[in-house]
Amino acid sequence: MKILSYLLVYRRFLLIVLTPLLLLPLPLIIKTKEAECAYTLFVVAIFWLTEALPLAVSALLPAFMFPLFGIMESKEVASAYFKDFHLLLIGVICLATSIEKWNFHKRVALRMVMLVGVNPAWLTLGFMVSCAFLSMWLSNTSATAMVMPIVEAVAQQIIRAEAEVDALEMSCSNGSINPALELDENTGECESSDCKKNEKQVNGHCDNNVGSTVCTIEKENEKEKKQQNLPPAETGKKSREDKYSGIFKVMSLCVAYSATIGGLTTITGTSTNLIFAEHFNTRYPDCQCINFGSWFILSIPITVIILLLSWVWLQWLFLGFDFKNMFKCGKKKTAREEASAQVVQEEYKKLGPISYPEIVTLILFILMTLLWFTRDPGFIPGWSSLFPKYKGYATDSTTALVIGILFFIIPAKTFSRTSNGENTVFGYTPLITWKEFQSCMPWEIAILVGGGFALADGCEVSKLSEWVASKLTPLGSLPLWLIILISCLIVTSVTEVASNPATITIFLPILSPLAEAIHVNPLFILIPATFCTSFAFLLPVANPANAIVFSYGHLAVTDMVKAGLGINIIGVAVVMLAIMTWIVPIFDLYTYPSWAPIIPSTNSTGV
Repeated sequence: MKILSYLLVYRRFLLIVLTPLLLLPLPLIIKTKEAECAYTLFVVAIFWLTEALPLAVSALLPAFMFPLFGIMESKEVASAYFKDFHLLLIGVICLATSIEKWNFHKRVALRMVMLVGVNPAWLTLGFMVSCAFLSMWLSNTSATAMVMPIVEAVAQQIIRAEAEVDALEMSCSNGSINPALELDENTGECESSDCKKNEKQVNGHCDNNVGSTVCTIEKENEKEKKQQNLPPAETGKKSREDKYSGIFKVMSLCVAYSATIGGLTTITGTSTNLIFAEHFNTRYPDCQCINFGSWFILSIPITVIILLLSWVWLQWLFLGFDFKNMFKCGKKKTAREEASAQVVQEEYKKLGPISYPEIVTLILFILMTLLWFTRDPGFIPGWSSLFPKYKGYATDSTTALVIGILFFIIPAKTFSRTSNGENTVFGYTPLITWKEFQSCMPWEIAILVGGGFALADGCEVSKLSEWVASKLTPLGSLPLWLIILISCLIVTSVTEVASNPATITIFLPILSPLAEAIHVNPLFILIPATFCTSFAFLLPVANPANAIVFSYGHLAVTDMVKAGLGINIIGVAVVMLAIMTWIVPIFDLYTYPSWAPIIPSTNSTGV
């Protein structure tokens, strides 16, 4: 037992040491460049999947293994660690830093929640929409970390409001011998004593209708419970606890899942989209079809459908879906809804009027988005056509960098007054500082992506990708939809136990040769796989957003597994529907493109 305990403690160390040693026969016995590259790929992939080493540290292994194996020169490997992707990431993080610094994201989230109302179902949808929108521009982790405290504040206020209602119910039921005869008297007592006693905790004022409503409901509930021969107090308390527990679970899960779903919408919304875009543009430089605008057009229907179906699924799973009450006009707000509305309004008032830095951040955000959309929209000439001699020189990273640098130039405050209010002193401070940018910059992701690019280059130079393609050619006899479905299911399963960036970095160099080998447009397989890499919904450790939500204590692992399994199925189904329908004409997917390499093959793909 003592030996086992030591092994358990040092399991990561043993994995780090044993993995390279056990795989060492591969390059020693099969003395080819393909085997040496495969050895490097296997070692890095195992370290990424197990996280025995930090992801960024594992990503640095190709930097010295490829030169030692004679696959690539050190200078060539180093150039793979900083590409156009990193410039785009820097510009986006500048925007995200300013949004978070000046609390503009919180203002957007609260305003969206206020627009949809405080009915539990609509409140949940409001949190989902706001969190998904923020996740389009911020990291999924940042969006979750910002919205979840607001959800928690609303949840705690609901608890206090429901405690008030419970107290009123108990007062009404205990003080009446015959509820049918003494209803008016007890109602008056509720209005005069209990409501006044607790008015500050509920809504800050006494609602004269609360006592009457509660006593009436209690009277009806008593009749139902007597008919069922159940203890009235215990049954009512248990049902309320179950219902409110379900509300908290739904509100918590909606934040985690909507952050992930929202990130699918834009190229910059999540690291997996950025990795795909850089990998695709590097492997197929003649194709200029993947940019911010084209990705948004193909992904926005997917995001909206998955978001709405996830909302319905979570509501049905934990609360039931009551369409009649949801869409009933003129319905009176309950104590819980009043409490929720009060919390949201108070949080919004704390922000005060919109500030000058928030206005500048909003303007730069809109400008960056418009420049991304209008660079090369496809159906009309974009602003890049103003430079015909330098076609293809400007990319989305160009726009991101121009706007990102402005955040370091534009002053956050123009003037400041001294304490006596007489002297006006000019104080120059930019919207963001370098230290603030560094604290938000995901350097681990930047290095991880660089390692993935280095591996991809090594596979090309060593001819490992061609060898893989030749072995995958027999898959061309399967129907195309089945090949896509199998790849989606494999990627979705792996991403539950490995980080999303590591998963897509491993699979992109495999799926690209697969598409080429079976003579299928690479986008037909790569786009669904990229979407499915983000579908890490099952476990708290699957991604940081899930972990943040789980840490608040409203969820059990079984709750997340049960809910996440349904959303995984929804996500894969919607992605399959999209890739076989509206995405086809966008990229002419049924035609093998001229920008993809032609590999001789005797097999044909059935569609």
